[in-house]
Amino acid sequence: MSELPSSFASYNKSPYLSIKHSTYFDIYDKLFSPYVGKKIVFVEVGVLNGGSLFMWRDFFGENARIIGIDFSPLAKKWEASGFEIFIGNQSDEKFWDDFKEKIGPVDILLDDGGHTYEQQITTVVSMVPAIKDGGLLVVEDTHTSYMKEFGAPSRQSFISYSKNIVDGINHRFGLLKSDRPFENNIHSVSFFESFVAFNIDRKLVAIESIPVNNGGQPSESIDYRYKDDSLAQALGKAHARLRFLESAPLIGFFARNIFSRISILYTVLVNKKNNISLQKYFRY
Repeated sequence: MSELPSSFASYNKSPYLSIKHSTYFDIYDKLFSPYVGKKIVFVEVGVLNGGSLFMWRDFFGENARIIGIDFSPLAKKWEASGFEIFIGNQSDEKFWDDFKEKIGPVDILLDDGGHTYEQQITTVVSMVPAIKDGGLLVVEDTHTSYMKEFGAPSRQSFISYSKNIVDGINHRFGLLKSDRPFENNIHSVSFFESFVAFNIDRKLVAIESIPVNNGGQPSESIDYRYKDDSLAQALGKAHARLRFLESAPLIGFFARNIFSRISILYTVLVNKKNNISLQKYFRY
């Protein structure tokens, strides 16, 4: 089996200027290597100098359809080298509507455009629905979410937006019974230094989160979560001694309800107390 080409090797082969950070290439390899040699549609936002277009053509191979997007009409010159080039504003939803109509579904979109929050968020909101299942939408240079010249600190930064998507993903958990809206296309989000990758898989998103039981033989088990808490241990012992009440025909329902409420109330109070002590670990 031949070794997959590395993005850094392809970067160095490019005959035209491309400026990257040294930490980016391992991330490119991790995210994009599974697509090497495959017939994919790869879109990059921000291609004026042309170097990255040649890099990606070498990296993915001849089966890849490489499409570049830039705000400057000068980028059109790369069409002579066999690339498809679209000129437009990535902050404009209408531009993306027209782009999707002409191009159709995309396997990977890499945003290396203007790096403003508006540009990054508009690109994600507009293009996630156009990414194929199993595809990626990757935004790089996300460190701008912490740079003053881009408006940081801001609750509307791109990283803040990405965290909001993560919140929505976790609110899919069935037992939360959440009515919070969430992104129906994004199965997961991967964070790296200066990168956020949205992993698209609608089939996995559509799986309902419900408890399942493998039918195995149960065994006696004790919740040791609060083993070091004397009051929790006392409540646990009292519950064990009075468990027979739960099976009583008349008071069983009330006994189970009471024990459940006491347990939930105590757990809430203990966790609130513990959360205060955890503040020292939150540096940012």
